[in-house]
Amino acid sequence: MILFVAVGQADRQARFDDAALLLGEELKAGSVYRLLAKHGDHLFGDEYFADLFACSRLGRPTVAARVVATVMLLQSHEGLSDREACDRLAYDLRWKAAAGIAVGSGSFHPTVLVGMRNRLRASDRPRRLFEDVNATARAAGLLSGRRRVLDSTPLLDAVATQDTVTQLRAAIRKLLTTADREEVELAGAVRAVLARDDEYATVGKPPCDWDDKEARDELVDALVRDANTALAVLHGRELAGPLSEAAELLALVAGQDVEADEHGVFRIARRVARDRVISTVDTQARHGHKSRARTFDGYKAHLAIDPDDELITNVAVTPANAADRDALDDLLAEPDPSSGSDDGGRPAPVTVFGDSAYADGATLDKLAEAGHEVFAKVPPVRNTKGYSKDEFTIDPEAGTVSCPAGHTAPIRTRHGGGGLARFTPWCNDCPLRAACTTSRSGRVITIHPHEARLQQAKTAQRDPAWQHTYRATRPKVERKIAHFTWRAWGGRRARCRGQARILTDVITRAGAINLANLAVRGLHFTPTGWAIA
Repeated sequence: MILFVAVGQADRQARFDDAALLLGEELKAGSVYRLLAKHGDHLFGDEYFADLFACSRLGRPTVAARVVATVMLLQSHEGLSDREACDRLAYDLRWKAAAGIAVGSGSFHPTVLVGMRNRLRASDRPRRLFEDVNATARAAGLLSGRRRVLDSTPLLDAVATQDTVTQLRAAIRKLLTTADREEVELAGAVRAVLARDDEYATVGKPPCDWDDKEARDELVDALVRDANTALAVLHGRELAGPLSEAAELLALVAGQDVEADEHGVFRIARRVARDRVISTVDTQARHGHKSRARTFDGYKAHLAIDPDDELITNVAVTPANAADRDALDDLLAEPDPSSGSDDGGRPAPVTVFGDSAYADGATLDKLAEAGHEVFAKVPPVRNTKGYSKDEFTIDPEAGTVSCPAGHTAPIRTRHGGGGLARFTPWCNDCPLRAACTTSRSGRVITIHPHEARLQQAKTAQRDPAWQHTYRATRPKVERKIAHFTWRAWGGRRARCRGQARILTDVITRAGAINLANLAVRGLHFTPTGWAIA
């Protein structure tokens, strides 16, 4: 389906039926609706989306940039679907006032929002709704601090997690349907080698006596063999576009969850692949762990906030199995060039606050080398069989380790970094041996490749002043995450599929949250520019 979308111009002629004039002071003070009603023209001018439409506008319906931008932000603010957002614009006076349209004005088709998001993703400024709200905050004197608090929250995917059987059949079906569109002869060649009595034309699991283990095993084996024979047909062919993607998905699904036994029969493996695809519908979603006991499927939304103004400074989206540190570069990037950078063109150093997910040795080293000051708790090293590593005195500069009994062992370095400190010569006669180790060869302390940085961080976090600053600052990101996930759709649960589309929603949601914060602060436009009440 082709979406015909273009930008129009706002009607600035005063009308007796303007929603903003009709509601007047009835619009709640400090609300995002009132802020947009009074200053929407200054935020979103007629040319705001002009760069998204390089083609001719002749013969195409037009929607004012202010109206589209307002609907996108309010949709994210309230957690609505595209159709619900368009209905709000048609019937809710607050939305009409915010968009600067008359009471009798209608709405537009929901596909306009789909087309606008697609164009934004392909543009040179895909984050503009978020970045421009933050630029407005800076113009009003906010976001001048150089502190950032980082954290992540689960973002549940918009598809059902599929088991191995469903994925195998769905991947074969996807290859066939794609080949039917792209290369009919290839589709016929693949169908000719499939052995199962299945047209692969419908979705879902195939018929099977699921209570019969032998029947289940036969089904898995047959599906894997069909997948392998289909891939054999494709071997050596030059594939491109959707057909190449379908073939890659089939190869991945056919190998990630199954293995052949000693008789050559394929069975479901008693393991979970490290980067397992959990759905053929959204191939970028993954299994994630918030803790050992709490799992989720989908993605992670990563946030960086300014703790002084409690505004979101950057966002990122990763698969659920990605480590929090993987999003560091995105979160610490400066979206606004005017916010400051050093002579090398990199973002100016900031003070970073985070939990233990950002306190591994490599991450601490990376942040320190970039000039950032880090407040992140290095987790204690636990040892259930005796003294923990933290009870030993490690001196990386001297290359020694001292045990609780006062013995000092040299660190023997290993290739690639790190090393070992062995206390074997002293353990046999040590009165503390029973409380330290049960090993016959005595206690051995493993030295991390980034041990010096870890020891430096542990020393700093024992300082009462460090602890006070950490306790007073880091929890602020939890409150902001609560704001972010308050509306489940778009905040806690994804509205769409794929990392790129979900990131667009997260960016818009962050912009809406910041705009609501600025509304509460009394943001307004004056002859000299933006100001806070």
